Amino acid sequence: MDKSATLNLRVNPMVKQRAEDVLVQLGIPMSTAIDMYLNQISLIGGIPFAVTLPKASQSVNADMMTHDEIRAKLQEGYDDVKAGRVQDAATTFAKFRESH
Repeated sequence: MDKSATLNLRVNPMVKQRAEDVLVQLGIPMSTAIDMYLNQISLIGGIPFAVTLPKASQSVNADMMTHDEIRAKLQEGYDDVKAGRVQDAATTFAKFRESH
C-alpha cells in the first residue's frame, strides 16, 4: 500500500519513549504501529479499545472526599514516609502485575 500521507503530531515525550521501548522489543517501527492503529479505527468504526475513566477506589478518590479526609490521607502518607514504611514504584507495579 502506498504510504504518502504525513502526520505531524505532538505527544508527551515520556509516553512516546515508553511506546518506542515496547515497539523496539516487538520489532515494529512507530510508523507501522500508528498505521495499524489507524487501520483498526477504520475496520472497527471507532477506537479499537475501550475509552473509559479509571475506576478509583472511593477510599482514594479525591473527588469523593471532604477536605478533612484528603488532609488525613496526606498525613497518613507523610507519617508512613517518616516511619520508613515505603516501597519503590517498580516493586509495587511488579507485584500488581503478578496479582492480575
